[in-house]
Amino acid sequence: NGNIFIHFIFTYIPPTLPEDEESIFAHYETGINFDKYDDIMVEVSGVTPPQAISTFDDAELCESLRKSISKSGYIKPTPVQKHGIPIICAGRDLMACAQTGSGKTAAFLLPILQKLMADGVAASSFSEIQEPEAVIVAPTRELIGQIFLEARKFSFGTCVRPVVVYGGVNTGFQLRELSRGCNVLCGTPGRMLDVIGRGKVGLSKVRYLVLDEADRMLDMGFEPDMRRLVGTPGMPSKENRQTLMFSATFPEDIQRLARDFLRVDYLFLTVGIVGGACTDVEQTFVKVTKFCKREQLLDIVKSTGTERTMVFVETKRQADFIAAHLCQENVPTTSIHGDREQREREKALFDFRSGRCPVLVATSVAARGLDIPDVQHVINFDLPNNISDYVHRIGRTGRCGNIGRAVSFYDPDTDSPLAHSLVTILAKAQQEVPSWLEESAFSSPSIGKFNPPRKDFAALDSRKVKIFNVSSRPAFQAATDEEEWE
Repeated sequence: NGNIFIHFIFTYIPPTLPEDEESIFAHYETGINFDKYDDIMVEVSGVTPPQAISTFDDAELCESLRKSISKSGYIKPTPVQKHGIPIICAGRDLMACAQTGSGKTAAFLLPILQKLMADGVAASSFSEIQEPEAVIVAPTRELIGQIFLEARKFSFGTCVRPVVVYGGVNTGFQLRELSRGCNVLCGTPGRMLDVIGRGKVGLSKVRYLVLDEADRMLDMGFEPDMRRLVGTPGMPSKENRQTLMFSATFPEDIQRLARDFLRVDYLFLTVGIVGGACTDVEQTFVKVTKFCKREQLLDIVKSTGTERTMVFVETKRQADFIAAHLCQENVPTTSIHGDREQREREKALFDFRSGRCPVLVATSVAARGLDIPDVQHVINFDLPNNISDYVHRIGRTGRCGNIGRAVSFYDPDTDSPLAHSLVTILAKAQQEVPSWLEESAFSSPSIGKFNPPRKDFAALDSRKVKIFNVSSRPAFQAATDEEEWE
């Protein structure tokens, strides 16, 4: 019929995860600005929202979760947790927009696990088809792996068992992990649909559907897959499940689309300004032409020494090129992007986390959700083509009340359409706006303008055609360059 199918056989099996408590509950300390979270503006839109909690004790969590919270170093809930936990415990659907690094993952995991534990849910390896009570979907392998580790941490020592499935890993290995029992299924869209299509996962017992980085999960790249997921035979209707959506950015058009997946009485939680940048990140802009960027980058990374620095570029080829250039200049550097094998991606993150390579050059595959301790600097070697990605990129630093720094190279020949949105983001985050950037903003057509709460900026992403590897799926799938269909 003219369709082209390319099949890849993945043989990679991830290393065995540590089982000792010290490794499972390893965490980094909150920063000096953590208490300032209490001053952030919070708005809950919708009918009769439940009362917010002030402490984790107010949430009346079971003993196992209280111990896990304590071992994780959590002292008091962040605003998204104070409001999100009681909303979820009350059984309400939720669309939540909160700044990067503000604790969104725990905000949905804790109430979900609390309910499953209170109901005596336990994983079983006796069923050929696993029927999880919670399904969590995220757009990249690294992010869904991180969510899985958090679920594994909070459920440690209990009968609730999370499992993660994503592309680039041997399918047989993941199916064996599933067969040992699964209550919380974490996955990227393609691999999750694959294991469901193989008849290894049933959805009839799903109580919770969570979309993390929900604006990406409902944009042009993933929306068809999300509709396939909720339309899978056996999946409870939206009236008979609880749907939770979290992100740091929520464009207004995605908000409208999201209502198709939510009950009519859903609540909208806004922590800070919808789509706003974290105020703990010091944002600096350098006006530079493309031919001078490498020299500027080298000066910056050499001045930062061994401090962890993430450098964002637009293309995979550029990521490898810049990483090689920095290595040649005796700056230990690694890179991560969508064309690297899963083994290489995991090694790159390990080398970066451990400090072996204090500089990580990345494409947008690392822009969302990744929580890496002690990232002191983010450098936008190339600015993204939409303001949402800018907010997510700089949010890799300045997390959990820690101070971060973001330097962005601004090329007037290519970046002027973003100027208006950048000025607005800087002003809302109480940052200094360079006069030349302000002039550029008022003299150039803008894209992705910033809007007030319950609105946001339109995400104008370039789209590429991708070819995927399972013949039961569509041969061609629209997706952005760095998102993970599988």
